[in-house]
Amino acid sequence: MAGDDDDYVYDEVTGEWRPASEIAAAATAAAEVRDASGNVLKDGDSVTLIKDLKVKGAGQTLKQGTVIRSIRLTDNPEEIDCRHDTIKGLVLRTEFVRKR
Repeated sequence: MAGDDDDYVYDEVTGEWRPASEIAAAATAAAEVRDASGNVLKDGDSVTLIKDLKVKGAGQTLKQGTVIRSIRLTDNPEEIDCRHDTIKGLVLRTEFVRKR
């Protein structure tokens, strides 16, 4: 449990005053980025596409099985920022990738 000197924060979801450390731990757990198989993704991981994806604005299709290296996580847990040899500034949805 929380110590006596812990700050308390009002949690609007539960309607209770909870220790700030407890709220921070819950927010960290909720912000985990997971691939289509449920594996946790981190910055620098390599992923594989699980289906063909048409890239808007680039006029090409990334094929299933394409490996994307050195991903970067974004503020949105459903998207990752990555680079491909022919496409700069590529953002992929996590539902279409699997961790290698």
